[in-house]
Amino acid sequence: MSRLFGDLITWVVDLVDRLGYVGLAIVVAIENIFPPIPSEAILPLAGFLAAQGRMTLVGAIVASTIGSVLGALVLYAFGYGFGERRVRALVRRYGRWALISEDDLDKSQAWFDRYGKSAVLIGRLVPLVRSLISIPAGIARMPLLPFVMYTTIGSGIWNVILISGGWLLGENWDLITTYQGYFSSAFVALLAIVVLLFLGKRFLGRARGSRIGSQPAQD
Repeated sequence: MSRLFGDLITWVVDLVDRLGYVGLAIVVAIENIFPPIPSEAILPLAGFLAAQGRMTLVGAIVASTIGSVLGALVLYAFGYGFGERRVRALVRRYGRWALISEDDLDKSQAWFDRYGKSAVLIGRLVPLVRSLISIPAGIARMPLLPFVMYTTIGSGIWNVILISGGWLLGENWDLITTYQGYFSSAFVALLAIVVLLFLGKRFLGRARGSRIGSQPAQD
């Protein structure tokens, strides 16, 4: 496994060296389509390369976010085009080659069922779910514009955290893989609170409006 990880890092560095931001976008897009490729390693490495002056920090964040959206669109189209029954059949038959099980798909589906469209934003901060959440969004025929918007915001947050962490840690960029779980959990909790506050404020506003509308008119 360590040899495979080392080969992966070598391939990423070589591709980014040759193609620059385009190479980084390609790598991140592939990582989104095939979840076993760890963004927790690729993105901090991009931050380290930025710290070395081989790319800019902002450029790395923009390129990786574009790659994230492109990869998410592929999985969205997969779910949209095939539907739940055929998607599950394909995962059962071929999922092992991408190290994806039907349980993984069930987990992402549960996230989408629980949070609705917001799951596309919140799920982008949860390992594994962040990639597969695009499939139930496609199956549910979520409108494309909100999907792209939520994916961009969620991916941008994730990429800023990991790339900036790699930039700050320098040669110790790989240490961020130890702490990324805490970062993602904290942001999921924060976003959940924001969503609850928004929904609560909206509910109270509607309730107040209903009470005012039900009051008899004064002579």
